Amino acid sequence: MKKLRWGLLSTARINRAVIPPIRSSLRSELKAVASRDVVKAKEYAREWHIPHAYGSYEDLLADETIDVIYNPLPNHLHAEWSIRAAEAGKHVLCEKPLALSVEEVDRMMAAARHNNVVITEAFMYKHHPQTLKALELSRQGAIGDLLLIKGAFTFNLDRPDDVRWIPEWGGGSIWDVGCYPIGFARLVANAEPVEVFGWQVTGSTGVDVVFSGQMRFASGLLAQFDCGFRAPFRTAIEIVGTKGSIELESPFKPLSDEWIKVNRGDSAELIRVPHYDLYLGEIEDMEQAVFDGHPPRISLENSRANVATILALLDSARTGQVVRL
Repeated sequence: MKKLRWGLLSTARINRAVIPPIRSSLRSELKAVASRDVVKAKEYAREWHIPHAYGSYEDLLADETIDVIYNPLPNHLHAEWSIRAAEAGKHVLCEKPLALSVEEVDRMMAAARHNNVVITEAFMYKHHPQTLKALELSRQGAIGDLLLIKGAFTFNLDRPDDVRWIPEWGGGSIWDVGCYPIGFARLVANAEPVEVFGWQVTGSTGVDVVFSGQMRFASGLLAQFDCGFRAPFRTAIEIVGTKGSIELESPFKPLSDEWIKVNRGDSAELIRVPHYDLYLGEIEDMEQAVFDGHPPRISLENSRANVATILALLDSARTGQVVRL
C-alpha cells in the first residue's frame, strides 16, 4: 500500500498530538522533522524515533521523498511556509489559524492551485464523530428551527514567554481559541455572518486576553461566543432551536467517552459518541484528498471566511461599531 510520507516543520509542542495518528494510520508514515537548530532536530528525531532530521526548514522542503508537510509554526509564519512548501510540491496540513489576513489566504490558494497540491487547515474537531452527529441532528430538525448558537473556549495562559502574547505574531485569544467557537457556529449555520460585533479586554502586550463577540446570519440565526487567556479551562457549545437544544461539553477537544445532550421540553436524551482519536480525522482527510481525490473537509474558501470573520470582530472591538461583512 502506498503511503503518504510526512515531514514536521519544527519541533513544536503540538507535534505530539499528530505523531501518534500519523503512525497509526495505514496510509501514512512519519519520515522527517526539521528545526533551525540541527542539534535540536537530531535530538527530537531520536526521542520520537523519526528517521530523518534537518537543520533548516528549507532542507526538509528540498527532500523529494516527503509528500506532506505539517506546519505548526507560530501564526505569522503559517502563510509563508505553507506557500513555500506548496512551491516545493508538498501538500500541507497547516495549524489554525490558517493565516492572519484574507490576502495571505488568497496567496495560499493561488500556490495550491498553481502547484496542484492540497493545503488544508488543522481544525481537528471538525472531523470528529461528535461534531458530525451534532451537525446531523441540527440539520435534520431534531431541535426545530435554529435560533441561537453559544460557544466558549477559555484557559489560563501563564507562560510569560509564550508566542501568543506577541501581537505581531498573531497573538491573542481570538486567534488562538476564539477561532474554534466562531468556526463551529459558521459550520452549524452553514452560512457566513452578515454582521458582527465584538468587545475585548487587552493585556499588557496589546493582545486580547478576553473577547466576547456576536454574529448575525442572514436567516436571522444569532451566535454568541467568548474566549480568553484569563479564565479557567472551559469549553462549551449550545445550539438552541424552536423545539429544544443540543449541548456539547467538550466540543473542541472531545475525550474518549463523550455524550451529546439533546433537550426537548422536560426531557433530555443522551447520545453516546464512539471513541475516535481526536487528530486522526485530519490525517485521514489528507490521505483521502491526495490518494482518492476527495475535496478536503476544510476548504481554503472556508478557512478564508473564518479569517475574515475574526478580522471583522477585531475591527469591531477596536472601533466599537457593528461591522458588516
